[in-house]
Amino acid sequence: MAVIKVGIADSNVAKAPDSICTLGLGSCVGVTLFDDAKKIVGMVHVMLPSTELARSSSYKKAKFADSGVPELVDMLVQAGASRMRLKAKMAGGARMFSFEDSAKGIGQRNIEACKEILRKLGIPIIAEDTGGSHGRTIEAFSDTGVLEVRTVSKPVIRI
Repeated sequence: MAVIKVGIADSNVAKAPDSICTLGLGSCVGVTLFDDAKKIVGMVHVMLPSTELARSSSYKKAKFADSGVPELVDMLVQAGASRMRLKAKMAGGARMFSFEDSAKGIGQRNIEACKEILRKLGIPIIAEDTGGSHGRTIEAFSDTGVLEVRTVSKPVIRI
């Protein structure tokens, strides 16, 4: 079994028995999409809610919720997943700085953007561990679809 790493503003896909993980989710959101029948899981590490925030016309799609999540869906379908069977889990979107307004902080905006794009794509969110004020590391397991959320000084959450 291999652990496939997903960097910041990156995405990737894993097939059973491999897992996929990303480190350092602060205000970023990790979205995982899973096809239970094919045992395929994908992950995107979203930094910002919208491509409207891009500083140039050439940007990494995975960096933004509105381009990264649809790109991940395409990657999963190319790997053999069924768009109709995809289910989502997500974690992250913390308010990492005390001066951030919790209603308007980048973490909350990332959470809302990811939920909205998943809604538009017709992909149900079946579990999440979002918000708060702590960073997370997540690992998704392709054989079960379980998402492990690790936080310093807290027990591991399995969703």
